[in-house]
Amino acid sequence: MSLELSKINSLCLLRLSAIGDVCHAVAMVQAIQRKHPELKITWVIGKVEYQLLKHLEGVEFVIFDKSQGWRSYFNLRKALAGQRFDVLLHMQVALRATLASLAISAKVRIGFDRFRAKEGQWLVTNHKIEPQETPHVLEGFMGFAKALGVTDLSPQWDIPVPSADTEFAQQLIPEGNKILVICAAASKAERNWLPERYAAVAQHAISNGYRVMLCGGPTALEKTLAEDIQTACTQPLENMVGKTSLTQLLAVLKQATIVLAPDTGPAHMAVTQGTPVIGLYAHSNPGRTGPYLSLNYVVSVYEPVINTQHTAPVAWGTRAKGSDLMTQIQLEQVIAKFDQLSQQLSN
Repeated sequence: MSLELSKINSLCLLRLSAIGDVCHAVAMVQAIQRKHPELKITWVIGKVEYQLLKHLEGVEFVIFDKSQGWRSYFNLRKALAGQRFDVLLHMQVALRATLASLAISAKVRIGFDRFRAKEGQWLVTNHKIEPQETPHVLEGFMGFAKALGVTDLSPQWDIPVPSADTEFAQQLIPEGNKILVICAAASKAERNWLPERYAAVAQHAISNGYRVMLCGGPTALEKTLAEDIQTACTQPLENMVGKTSLTQLLAVLKQATIVLAPDTGPAHMAVTQGTPVIGLYAHSNPGRTGPYLSLNYVVSVYEPVINTQHTAPVAWGTRAKGSDLMTQIQLEQVIAKFDQLSQQLSN
């Protein structure tokens, strides 16, 4: 299904969360903008995610603040009162997003194909993107651009960063510095690697002439993990966890030489900046959620784990369950990937 975009003047995009997913969505939005720069685009987005993308050009944002509970739906309807869009891109499979979409008036409402349109999404859409058997999340999103007739689906990113934040990062990491940035924490503790193994990689990087910086958000989980990594490390590390805004972190990731991270937002932020990422995966399929331009550098135990947990073939994207799966990622595997990538970058 492809629509004639020349007949469309206004488009509403519904993708509330999370950081990694909105990074993928930016590539789709900018693929549409390259072909049709005059199209009026409104993006309904989460409060935190907005802080990363608020300077995006050619996009008007409407914030959906889920912390307001049921009032968030009333406030969204109020913010969009009187607006009717030619097209809605309903890009989030979640009951919260399905309910939020009821506040958006649009003639054409595009959702995922029937297999993926869960949580009631299929009830609130009237068009579907093409089915995809084994897509990365980014490729799934690009299906929405394709449905609008866009043919250049190569992912590119231009996420504007305030000059002050760029200067902050450049002062922190001057050009020519070799630096490993470790964004150690995922949203759930079970998806985090062991602090002593992060520390061992940090020590290895330092012995190879790298500065090592810990980065992340201000949550207690992230701060505690950073402290545990430093405690396990025999050499001092630069701890920036909780000390940067999202746009400052984006600028820091651009200055980095290599990023090491589990399945977490900063890994995908680094991809948007062209910085190679060593991704650590056990619970989710890196073919679906890995750092898109660095899939060759992923260290994953997902496949053997999922094959152990399921005797029959599983649906694409099925998550593995368990609180200690990340312990199966061995230190030697990660150091070998770091050495391989470091060597490639020095050539």
